[in-house]
Amino acid sequence: MPLRIDPEQNEVRALQRVTDWRRKRVLEIGCGDGRLTLRLARLGAVVHAVDPDAELIRAARRNLPKRFASRIRYRAGKAERLDHADETFDLVVFAWVL
Repeated sequence: MPLRIDPEQNEVRALQRVTDWRRKRVLEIGCGDGRLTLRLARLGAVVHAVDPDAELIRAARRNLPKRFASRIRYRAGKAERLDHADETFDLVVFAWVL
């Protein structure tokens, strides 16, 4: 039996209360297999997602729906070495990482 995380959509409702995600440039640190990344994209965000585990990044890319391909970029890497200029993103998400 597969594990279903947050079937009641409590996480999505909490994210909706934080901000209007539409067209926001979001950096997600520790994206894992992209579960939260997809939720952010469904809310309208443009997401750059990074995780140190290259296998999880490969899985996230394999499972990326085509409709989000232009709004999600996955990259293997560490939060300590981000290659983005200052003020590139509107928001940073660091959730379920520790």
